[in-house]
Amino acid sequence: MATQPPAGDPVQDAPDVTAAPHAAAGLPAVAHTLRISRQQMGLARTARTLLKVNQKDGFDCPGCAWPEGDKRHVAEFCENGAKAVAEEATLRRVTPAFFAAHPVSDLASRSGYWLGQQGRITHPVYLAEGADRYEPVTWDQAFRIIADELTALGSPDEALFYTSGRTSNEAAFLLQLFAREFGTNNLPDCSNMCHESSGSALTETLGVGKGSVSLDDLHRADLIIVAGQNPGTNHPRMLSALEKAKAAGARIISVNPLPEAGLERFKNPQTPRGMIRGTALTDLFLQIRIGGDQALFRLLGKLVIEAGGAVDEDFVRTHTHGYEEFAAAARAATWEETLTATGLDRADIERALRMILDSQRTIVCWAMGLTQHKHSVPTIREIVNLLLLRGAVGRPGAGVCPVRGHSNVQGDRTMGIFERPSAAFLDALDKEFGITSPRHHGFDVVRSIQALRDGRAKVFFAMGGNFVSASPDTDVTEAAMRRARLTIHVSTKLNRSHAVTGTRALILPTLGRTDRDVQASGRQVVTVEDSMGLVHASRGNLPPASPHLLSEPAIVARMARAVLGDASATPWEEFERDYAAIRDRIARVIPGFEDFNTRLAAHPGGFALPHAPRDERRFPTATGKANFTAAPVEYPRVPAGRLLLQTLRSHDQYNTTIYGLDDRYRGIRGGRRIVLVHPDDALEQGFVDGAYADLVSEWTDGTERRARGFRVVHYPTARGCAAAYYPETNVLVPLDATADISNTPASKSVVIRLEQSPAD
Repeated sequence: MATQPPAGDPVQDAPDVTAAPHAAAGLPAVAHTLRISRQQMGLARTARTLLKVNQKDGFDCPGCAWPEGDKRHVAEFCENGAKAVAEEATLRRVTPAFFAAHPVSDLASRSGYWLGQQGRITHPVYLAEGADRYEPVTWDQAFRIIADELTALGSPDEALFYTSGRTSNEAAFLLQLFAREFGTNNLPDCSNMCHESSGSALTETLGVGKGSVSLDDLHRADLIIVAGQNPGTNHPRMLSALEKAKAAGARIISVNPLPEAGLERFKNPQTPRGMIRGTALTDLFLQIRIGGDQALFRLLGKLVIEAGGAVDEDFVRTHTHGYEEFAAAARAATWEETLTATGLDRADIERALRMILDSQRTIVCWAMGLTQHKHSVPTIREIVNLLLLRGAVGRPGAGVCPVRGHSNVQGDRTMGIFERPSAAFLDALDKEFGITSPRHHGFDVVRSIQALRDGRAKVFFAMGGNFVSASPDTDVTEAAMRRARLTIHVSTKLNRSHAVTGTRALILPTLGRTDRDVQASGRQVVTVEDSMGLVHASRGNLPPASPHLLSEPAIVARMARAVLGDASATPWEEFERDYAAIRDRIARVIPGFEDFNTRLAAHPGGFALPHAPRDERRFPTATGKANFTAAPVEYPRVPAGRLLLQTLRSHDQYNTTIYGLDDRYRGIRGGRRIVLVHPDDALEQGFVDGAYADLVSEWTDGTERRARGFRVVHYPTARGCAAAYYPETNVLVPLDATADISNTPASKSVVIRLEQSPAD
């Protein structure tokens, strides 16, 4: 078994580049999955583990939040899901001896890939003030350190409690309860950096900040528009759903600056025909310029209005508000401006219009390609406008489909992980637990970093994730974190955040989704909510990576008791003993979770949370109806000689977790510091394929940021556009370059220039 981590840190800035393929999955995906799994887990553990992924009696994939169907394949996982499982179920271990051999300065010099490959952390460890190495501590010592620091703060608002989207519902509910009983709403989470724009737009327009469709709706759609999303890399199991929809007669429009192999052809490894021939998914590829989506959807809305009989007038009259104002704004849209903003041909837009007019059941899916621009919220509102015109909300096979990332990022928000909670939620929480929650808003991710930078926050607690690498403005973020008095990370594996510490630091190792969780009352299950609002159980089946691990609920419960003491009447010990007790309280606080434990037992495949627009065509907005909006059309203006950069993932990556150094679907192998540029754009700026460039971002206030030493790859992107991987390019995004309203980092529309690199 090759279960030892790599000894040296591999070079990541000299990749091999070949032509990108035009199909995803198939035999190469199967082979790669088995190779990675064997390297991390060995053969026997691979078989025992992968057969339990996404099964009703197994555990939820710790990767993406794509839902599982009621009828599940024996291999109900994708290549990237298998990588996520292999990383968590690895036999590699990070012991106290590892920390003794590697000072923090050494960890800080390593790549994220190398750190992640070292394995599971086995003991809680502590970095004392002035020390250069983490040392093992007992759990009691760790909680005493946290309690001493938190109780010494001048205000509860000097503490920050961050949550990753892999946190279970039970742990998330306890964390927000503890934070509010402690006295703060400082609950930043990874939603702030990804789909916050979706939630902001959908809450205003439809009244619910979540998608309105189910997996069955996707299978029944006439037309599916996939905008700003790369499912072949980021949500591979979505390709199976698109394949099923195509088999039922659906057509698919892809809107993306980059051609994506998964949306071109999907070779389903679960069927012989799929493995050999595959299915061509995209009927129309709109290769849009970065940030031009709002202009595209605005013009399509105008064209629908002008097409006689295309507007669902009964739906608009009965269920919507603001139509006349929107229609006036839509009629003002011009072909000239739209073609400039989008870079598209008129004939392709007209073809898209015909497909929309031919469809009675239309779904629009999107991800971070739409949510991380300055004008992201108006862009998503424009999608809603188009669907409202056609009455395509609250109709089977139609609606909005923001595709979430981490496996429980949507559930964490449902559980109350939000810096701006509603009064109704806080009232219910206070009534249930006899506490008085703070009513003032807390800090989101960007404001948390600013608070650390400015000395207004002093303790940072992270439930999972890799905050330092995930956040924008890398140098500023790292400097801010180092100003903290104490940083605490609840983690399964090492990452960059463990090397960028406050004056003191703790790493608290926790059970993973694949681990068996046994507490005083017996074996436990946790729950998650997928991207389409289904809640289901997750049961780990592997022995824990170490006897010294605690579960996430246990860590929060013990921390809460250590900090709040006997003054807290909350039964933290009961919550640690039996997670069913947590679910009973969730049922009494959060609408839609009534009889939580009973329903969980009765529906092992999961149960759906209520969604008023989908279920009743009822829209709980300020107007009581679905709201048309008429924001001015925005799109990035790029000066001559500059490019517009979007950050993205490689195929061997999930968020900031790097599984390997290949991006098979883009022809990149053995490296990550690359920039994809259209050949004509690259040559105009004097860069042949294989040259090296520094990427320098330029902002309207004169701010510049630099990322050094990227290999230029000639690639068929949209003209004037470029792409490169994060977190390597997060340094290019200033902390205050954010989306209006949602405050999400604007990582998908970065104006850059290429400068000759010393590496060339």
